[in-house]
Amino acid sequence: MSPVLLLPLLFGAAFIAGLVDSIAGGGGLITVPVLLGIGLPPQVALGTNKLQASFGSGSAMLHFVRAGTVKLADCWSGILWTALGATLGVWAVQLLDATLLKQLIPWCLTAIAIYTLFSPRLGSEDVHARMLPGLFYLLFGLVIGFYDGFFGPGTGSFWTMALMMLLGYSMMRATATTKVMNFTSNIVALFFFLSIGQVRFLEGIVMGIGQFLGARVGSKLVIKRGTGFIRPVFITMVLALVGRLIYQNFK
Repeated sequence: MSPVLLLPLLFGAAFIAGLVDSIAGGGGLITVPVLLGIGLPPQVALGTNKLQASFGSGSAMLHFVRAGTVKLADCWSGILWTALGATLGVWAVQLLDATLLKQLIPWCLTAIAIYTLFSPRLGSEDVHARMLPGLFYLLFGLVIGFYDGFFGPGTGSFWTMALMMLLGYSMMRATATTKVMNFTSNIVALFFFLSIGQVRFLEGIVMGIGQFLGARVGSKLVIKRGTGFIRPVFITMVLALVGRLIYQNFK
């Protein structure tokens, strides 16, 4: 495909992905197939995806921080443990087979979608935490950070659900905090892909600009319209991710 057509296509796909991802996660459902579709090898597509996704998660995080929806001072332990977990995950993916995760994760995501669907009050407002933040971020930063470095799909959904159920966050606050953790694990994985030369910069930066702008629009919608707007998008993206993972497992 001619660059004259290719670059606008990548920009548009990334804009939509950034918009959706800042609201409910799942932007990789759009960007990874597009990168593979233009002929990039899988490892290069994943590395380039981490570059452009870092723009999106960074943009959404910045907007949420500026709006006061999330405070970085409350997230430092989560950032540190997530970075460590993602580092271990990126290292482990070179040694271990991800087949079991590919088969298990769709069922975990299905459970999240069903629980969210039948718990209409979940995330409607901040409630009393069931776990101390320090312990929560130690456990989930390591586990979900590792998962994102090792495999990745559904990371945002796992963070959002864990934050709502165990720290008592509203869905809006959980979504904002998720972007901080997503940005952390994206950057860790990006450094790995850069170190092995598996990133295409032109495509990644063009998509990154689209992601940045799309994420700004999406994060503004989250703040303006709140949980009632996030819930259906969240459930839809989780189910879409389940469908894609099942398709990949059985095709």
